[in-house]
Amino acid sequence: MPQLVRQSGIAIWAQIANALRAEIERGLDDGDWLPTEPDLAARFGVNRHTLRRAVDELIAEGLVERVHGRGTRVLARGLVYGLGRDTKFTERLAASGRTAQVTLLDQSEIAADGGVARRLRVVEGASVLRLRTLRGEENLPYALTLHFLTGDAAKAARSYTGGSLTRHLREVAGITLDRVESLITTRLPLPEDALALRMPRTQPVLRVKGVNACRECGVIQEYAITQFRGDRIQLSVADPEWATDDPPPH
Repeated sequence: MPQLVRQSGIAIWAQIANALRAEIERGLDDGDWLPTEPDLAARFGVNRHTLRRAVDELIAEGLVERVHGRGTRVLARGLVYGLGRDTKFTERLAASGRTAQVTLLDQSEIAADGGVARRLRVVEGASVLRLRTLRGEENLPYALTLHFLTGDAAKAARSYTGGSLTRHLREVAGITLDRVESLITTRLPLPEDALALRMPRTQPVLRVKGVNACRECGVIQEYAITQFRGDRIQLSVADPEWATDDPPPH
């Protein structure tokens, strides 16, 4: 049993968190499960409340997550995701040896207003297609995205049911979307978004607003708002080749 030093100036729960953190770094792989909290409490000789406080610290650091009814699992180490011209999330994961899962959560037709209309360069009230997708690997979510599509991309995306949206648009309509602009901020997730991403509401997300234009016609056809889990994604930003301050090339 690890030796805990009382009255050392370091809280018992913090010592337990340090011990578990070291074990994770030394010998546990992504997706491995920690022993149950009762087993860990017995192992360290503390009550469940103290043990839970230690695990909460590791959750806040993004090292582990609690899965209801299953236990506590080690999270995958951060993926580096480049924000360049292309928008191929699934293909980039595959290139790094990972298998992406993209789930379509809902789809609807909405009237564009405010920032959506401005980014898509359509009139207020114009009908656009709204998709909400969840991305990750092996049931570990990375990102939640709202897609707003217009033109031929919207027509093609109406038959989309999941998987790579980039591949779907290419196969159905011969459309390739290129990133025109990325705006990156941080914010706290809404309750429903935190639930989908399986993360604490007190942990900020990396929020990327992306404007994408059709490579073949030069017209903006997608505005996407993506919330990345900062503990699972590192964003690598490339210099943009062109920006939306000027009209897209024709």
